Amino acid sequence: MRIIAGSAKGRRLLSSATLDIRPTSDRVRENLFNILMPRIAGARFLDLFCGTGANGIEALSRGAAHATFIDNSAAALRLTRDNLERCRLGGVASVERLSLPEQLQPCPHPFDIIMADPPYAYEGYETLLATLVTKGFLASDGVVVVETGHKTTLPDSVHELCCTQQRRYGDTALTFYS
Repeated sequence: MRIIAGSAKGRRLLSSATLDIRPTSDRVRENLFNILMPRIAGARFLDLFCGTGANGIEALSRGAAHATFIDNSAAALRLTRDNLERCRLGGVASVERLSLPEQLQPCPHPFDIIMADPPYAYEGYETLLATLVTKGFLASDGVVVVETGHKTTLPDSVHELCCTQQRRYGDTALTFYS
């Protein structure tokens, strides 16, 4: 697993065979960021269920102004911090341990891009999306991207969020909401 482009291009990220983490593959991440590229420069990026931190670190490497990483696993957050330091991007990031979406508090500074990559067995997608809207996490012109297994069915809309596109890459699907 490596950073695809930007200031940290080519840096290898640490992962763990012992943790129950399924990082976004390089191929899926490359396609995701090709789609998001017009939105990245100066963006505030939220990496939910961050695991290794690869998605948020890719955003920072490509010019995002700040990234916040959230996971409920202390070990995953240690790995994320190590990867941020490895890529010399720790100064523009914050890392928080929270259970999602239960512990999300109202957000005073909305995010331009939110990436959610929960375990494929996760079932709380509608609640997660609703919480992001009702607690003010998404900027008015922002986008939420949800990574799932390709057989997972997500809602077409939740509150003001509407599905704008879906992309499939092997067993992985990306669903975009605006």
